[in-house]
Amino acid sequence: MNRLLLTPFGLKWNPFNTELPTEALYLSPKINDFFWCIEQVHVREGGFALIQGDPGTGKSVALRALAERLERQTDLTVGILNHPQSNLGDFYRELAEVFGVTLKPCNRWGGFKILRERWISHLEATRTRCCLLIDEAQEMSPKTLLELRLLASARFDSQPLLAVVLAGDARLNEALTREELLPLGTRIRVRLTLDYATREELAACLDHLLDSAGAPTLMSPSLKHTLCERAGGNYRLLTNLAAQLLAVAAQRQLPVLDDKLYLEVFASPNSTTHSTRRNSRAR
Repeated sequence: MNRLLLTPFGLKWNPFNTELPTEALYLSPKINDFFWCIEQVHVREGGFALIQGDPGTGKSVALRALAERLERQTDLTVGILNHPQSNLGDFYRELAEVFGVTLKPCNRWGGFKILRERWISHLEATRTRCCLLIDEAQEMSPKTLLELRLLASARFDSQPLLAVVLAGDARLNEALTREELLPLGTRIRVRLTLDYATREELAACLDHLLDSAGAPTLMSPSLKHTLCERAGGNYRLLTNLAAQLLAVAAQRQLPVLDDKLYLEVFASPNSTTHSTRRNSRAR
């Protein structure tokens, strides 16, 4: 945590930083409903789930919060795939590392068997499936996605061995409708579609971030309104704008972030020039 930004405003943490503690993340009712389905149904029944949305709509935040909630379950093994664009050989190597098994890179059939045996033994011992989370899944090749589909079930697809949550942008959703990936696309059992937020949703997010950081009055009400108008429904843009204002306010030792600061920081050069000219003429 950067104390230079926190101390002047009495902040517990920077509410606009990506490294927020889990309890500070803003989760909409829609996301919480999805989490309930994953925790209470999906990890027990297995199969594929999908988080889909454009950049900045909250996919990675949702996946991070879900991972931390699932990792609290003592009877559940949670794996996170960090390199979705891998070829098949590296895909198996990463799965082996994630689930703690030893594979021979040259023997993909052997890897296929060992991974499935690990997941079956976990299921028999706990009655829950191992869970695999994959962010930026639109980067996965069709061949790798189809390999994952075959890996994740047994007995002619009647016994899911793994609970998989894919997160990606519109390219993933589009890919799953193509003929080559229809066998996977038709197996998505739970979906969370994240759209651009309304101004009310952005305002709720902003209030939550400020409250959780211990500074509900850090911003003037009019600045909150301005930021929600300017963010275009994008949570990432909202927090980036607010983060820049916070840094400037700390530099200038301002007690509150307001519209005046917003205009000074984000006013376009042209508008500043025109304003100066008008003031000169007035004199």
